Amino acid sequence: MINIRQMGMRQYAETLEEMQAFTAARTHSTEDEIWLLQHYPVFTQGQAGKPEHLLHAGVIPVVQSDRGGQITYHGPGQLIIYLLIDIRRRKIGVRQLVDLIEQTIISLLDEYAIESRARKDAPGVYVGASKIAALGLRIRKGCSYHGLSLNVDMDLLPFNQINPCGMQGLGVTQMKSLCIDAELEAIGERLACKLIEQL
Repeated sequence: MINIRQMGMRQYAETLEEMQAFTAARTHSTEDEIWLLQHYPVFTQGQAGKPEHLLHAGVIPVVQSDRGGQITYHGPGQLIIYLLIDIRRRKIGVRQLVDLIEQTIISLLDEYAIESRARKDAPGVYVGASKIAALGLRIRKGCSYHGLSLNVDMDLLPFNQINPCGMQGLGVTQMKSLCIDAELEAIGERLACKLIEQL
């Protein structure tokens, strides 16, 4: 059983605390959850994040995160899905979970006639040379939290203020730029259902 929670527009720091608290309080019988939301504008710096990848923060806050990876941007119009999954109970490893997330995003984009791919050298999903979805996870007590972000219909300019995911000159794209006019909520529901099918 995996519960889906629609959480609307949320501040990143508060949501991070909620994920940490949920994971810390879990028992073997706690049901898994998938959270669907959007964040107010924020740069998040992963555990191994190097400060030089933040080129210019401006008025956008920077929050230290305990997920893997470097720096990324979250903002309105970007779909966030957090996977609070007991991977030990489901007998899947971290690499399997990453592959599952990437392949599920690729499958979803294929339904919208967007050809995308994963890269072995850099987690996420790419359309051509541009990144359309990022992912970062943290595992604690055999359970995952954090998850993925999919660019749907957002202001991409803040990505120019960072080296996205620590990659200098990396292009970023979104579904709207690829002539896809779809509701973020509908995309979120569809992607969540596909993730549950795979899990």
